[in-house]
Parts: sequence; structure tokens; C-alpha cells
Amino acid sequence: MRYLPLTPDDRAQMLAKIGAPNIDALFRDVPKSAVVARSVFDLPDTQGELTVERALSKMAAKSKAAGSLPFFCGAGAYRHHVPSAVDHLIQRSEFLTSYTPYQPEIAQGTLQYLFEFQTQVALLTGMEVANASLYDGSTATAEGVLMAQRITRRPKAILSGGLHPHYAETVETVAGLSGTVTRAPVTPGKAEDIIALIDDQTACVVVQSPDVFGLIRNLKPIADAAHAKGALLIAVVTEIVSLGLIEPPGAQGADIVAAEGQSLGVGLNFGGPYVGLFATREKYLRNMPGRLCGETTDAAGKRGYVLTLSTREQHIRREKATSNICTNSGLCCLAFTIHLSLLGEEGFSRLARANHARASALADRLADVKGVSLATESFFNEFTLKLSKPAASVVDALAEKGILAGVPASRLLPHDKDVRDLLIVAATETNTDEDCDAFVHALAEVL
Repeated sequence: MRYLPLTPDDRAQMLAKIGAPNIDALFRDVPKSAVVARSVFDLPDTQGELTVERALSKMAAKSKAAGSLPFFCGAGAYRHHVPSAVDHLIQRSEFLTSYTPYQPEIAQGTLQYLFEFQTQVALLTGMEVANASLYDGSTATAEGVLMAQRITRRPKAILSGGLHPHYAETVETVAGLSGTVTRAPVTPGKAEDIIALIDDQTACVVVQSPDVFGLIRNLKPIADAAHAKGALLIAVVTEIVSLGLIEPPGAQGADIVAAEGQSLGVGLNFGGPYVGLFATREKYLRNMPGRLCGETTDAAGKRGYVLTLSTREQHIRREKATSNICTNSGLCCLAFTIHLSLLGEEGFSRLARANHARASALADRLADVKGVSLATESFFNEFTLKLSKPAASVVDALAEKGILAGVPASRLLPHDKDVRDLLIVAATETNTDEDCDAFVHALAEVL
């Protein structure tokens, strides 16, 4: 049996029922420029297993793994050391319980680590409650905007110019139909005047800190201004390790925190999987998307864990659902929880300090290179450089020298001519002195 159980007759009947001439008509909204009419890799139809392994290995060898050369890329996905114990522990049978924890008697392992995960996220963000994860940071941000629109019964969301462009696009796609989304101007390395955009129709203000250019933002005055107008502040964090050193968003007045948890427990895996963190104030609990695990006692008085809240459309009427998020990143939650548990509070703070120290030292050295200036005034482990040449060409030239030097801002904002000379650089505990030396010398040569 193939994985497509429908026969040609079945398909013909379904197409006739909906009035479509063929299957291709179902994809008419896809732009023709995005349609690939041939095999992407121009592979033969059939090959023996050994031949296929050789061909794929040869193709894979063209890519450069993050750990194989000096690596300074960030912009929402960060390379950190993941202890080998994490990969070992996530495979233990205690955690390999049922996929969905609707039957607590056979899913205690899953429910317990989700409960611990929620506790950790609430502590990190300085909030009162956290859910049992979302897909990633961008969808968590979009769900936060939808939640704010429900709470305030207002349509308008204001996005900081420093919000990661991919996050902003996700918000516009998901929340744009239920209201209006306004982006503030992009001011690389500086805080824009987002307060001036808040009005009586504003449901929420979305601010990332550190932002996509690495700038640490002071959320308190923005929170005060938003609250004065009856709006909510959504704080976004793409580098969760920063909360080991920076005051948490909850302490700065945020009402909702949406974050990306990839930095803990999850390596760089060519684009995923990631894990979305989501936390809020207890008074907004009933409007929180996703699901919530809780602790209780059974009839014998023993501690147990249950699915306490799950207000999604699989459980209640669609019009009353808070979200259509139908799963979570459970394995990534477990890896996150184990990694953070291994670090402990002091270890997490030490990791954050090590990241900041490494980035500060590298930024000082790079700023001394002729043709380079530092565009970010205050940062954690990521900062933006202004170069004397277009950053994309510089990154290509450095890649030829065996150095992955960062992310050109033009890659995130391709239509903004003002960012062509900007390079976003991240430095973590994985970067050695030799890596930094190579970067500084190679950049001086290229410029």
C-alpha cells in the first residue's frame, strides 16, 4: 500500500464535487515563478542504495557545518554547546510516553517534563504562567498578537522596527486578517520612537530585546505608555540565553512574552526544529493559546500531573478556541528542560556572562578594523557592524576564506537599501580565541 490511499476514480469524484478540472487547479494561488517544473536536483529516477548514499554524501559535502569552521551567524538561531547528556537523557523510556497527554495514567513522563518546562519558562521570563510550548518564536509572537486582540477587543498591532523581519512577516500573515499590523521604521542599532504610534485603537506593542540588530531595549517606558492607552506590551526574545544576564521582560512590565528556545538543548539543524516559548500574566490565563499542564494528587494522595487547560478547537467549539495550534514541540521542550536543569541557575548566569564577554571583546577588535564601525550601542552576544562595502559580498569573500562571518542585514530586509552595508554578528561560548583572530584578520584583508 502506498501512503496515498485514494484511487484515480476517488480523486476524479472529489475534483468533480468541488468543480476543479484537475489537481493543479488546487494550487493556482502559487505564483508561477515559484513552481519548479523539473526535479530540483536533476536526479535519476532509480538508483541502487549504495549509489544513492554516495550521491547524497557528495551533495552534503558542499555544505559547511557550523562546527567545522569559525562561525558567527545568529539573527534568531544560535550555536551553543549542548552537553552530550541532553541527547542521552531525552531518549530515556520515562519520557517516551504517549504523544498526546490526554490519558494521564500512561503519560506521566510527558506531563511531568512539560510541567517542569513551564516552570522554567515562567522563571526565565519573569511571568506568572507559561504554556506547554508552541512551534517556534515567530508563531508564538503571532499568537501573542491574536491574544492581545482578544483581550483588548482592539484591532491594531504595532511592531517595532527592531523585530526580526521573519517574525514580523509571520505576524502579518497570521494576525493581519483579524486586525491591522503596523511596522515602525527600521533604525538599526537605535531605538525608534514607537511610543508615538500608540493610540486608542492599539491592542498591543511588540518589541524585541535584544532586537534583530542586537540592541538591548528598555521596555519599561514602552510598557507604561502602552498601559496608559489600554494596550498590552508583547516582549519578544530570540536569544533566550540573554535572560541569564538581562532583567526579564516580566520585571519590565511586559504582559506577554514570546520567545525562541532553540539556544538551549537544540542544535543548529539546517532550519529546525525550534521551540516557541510563551508566558503571560495569570489574569490572562484563559486567553493563552496552546495547553497547560498542572500538578495534582491522585486518590491515594500521590503526586501526579495532568493536562489542566487546553482551550483549542480540538476540545471546544471553534469560535471559542484561543488557538488552532494543534501540537507542540515536545521533544525540544524536553531537551530545553534537561539542558537548563544541567546548567542550574548559577550555570545559566555564567553561560550568559561568557557570551557577553566573548561578544564584547570581539566587537572591540572588529571596530578597530579600517572600514568598520560598531552600529549597536548596547548588546548581549550579538551586534551589528557597518562596513565600507556591501555586507553580502564581504560575507561571500570571508566564506571563501573558511569563515562564516554573520548574517547580512540585506538578507533579512532585501528591499531596504539603507541596510546593505550592515553585518549582524553573533559570538557565543563556542567561539575560540583562534576563531576571533581569524575573523579579525580576514575581515581586514577583505576590506
